Amino acid sequence: MNNGEIVCKDLYKIYNAGMPTECRAVNGVNITIGMGEHTSLIGPSGSGKSTLLNLISCLDSPTKGDVYIEGVGISGLSGLEKAKLRREKLGFIFQQFNLIPTMTAAENIELPMRFRGTGGAERKKKVAELMNLVELEGKENNRPSELSGGQQQRVAIARALANNPQIILADEPTGALDQKTGETIMDLLRKLNKEENKTLVIVTHDPKIAKTAPRTIKIVDGKIH
Repeated sequence: MNNGEIVCKDLYKIYNAGMPTECRAVNGVNITIGMGEHTSLIGPSGSGKSTLLNLISCLDSPTKGDVYIEGVGISGLSGLEKAKLRREKLGFIFQQFNLIPTMTAAENIELPMRFRGTGGAERKKKVAELMNLVELEGKENNRPSELSGGQQQRVAIARALANNPQIILADEPTGALDQKTGETIMDLLRKLNKEENKTLVIVTHDPKIAKTAPRTIKIVDGKIH
């Protein structure tokens, strides 16, 4: 399969299976997202968007079916193998940033490279490149509490790019930001998609953001519509 391709095959995530309170958060999803595609996942609150993204990102495991990342089925992977896949192939951007508050911006960005075993000199060089990419030069030693929401999200994007993943997954990346800052963040993500051919999948409730993607996938009650 192509580098950066995502395939969901007969994918289910069922909570309380077989009980009166059974919830099929993801209900038989079959989709293929090709290398370099920019795709928006949309749908009402509780429709299964974030659950699907968590399954694709190996942050959660399916009840049935499988997700294939560059041809590798994640259901058969061990916890360590999933961690390695996330570390090397996927960059995840959270709505609430999820930065470590006691670490500086540079240290937050550097962390995934430490987990990968990247050498100190290379880490330092990469952090400088990423700080420049997200236009945060001079903020290397600032902790998250010393940065605006938009700046924190830029750090989160840089952290997601630290190990140069082919696939970027973003869960409401502008949800905690004002409109102008959100547009700036989206411009940066689209630039990564177009100029570096990175596969970009964004969960959003904002129709304006969804429309900027060449492809939109709508999810309702866990199913593709």
